[in-house]
Amino acid sequence: MDKVDLTQINQGETAVVVDIRGGYGLSRRLETMGIKPGVMITKVSSQLMRGPITLRVGNSQIAIGFGMARKIIVKI
Repeated sequence: MDKVDLTQINQGETAVVVDIRGGYGLSRRLETMGIKPGVMITKVSSQLMRGPITLRVGNSQIAIGFGMARKIIVKI
């Protein structure tokens, strides 16, 4: 499948992070949460209209904002 942003994958799907389309600050913030290229993440849940998205990264479960999720490019 093609590369899509994190908001476009379905709930329960697992994907590999390919790229982060943001500045240094965003990249560093996501990296502290364990989200960086090459890492597998699972989308646990998302709100209907542009709400926060819950992810499973390793053994951790985190929530990120919709705007931040749009900048995370994944490959299913």
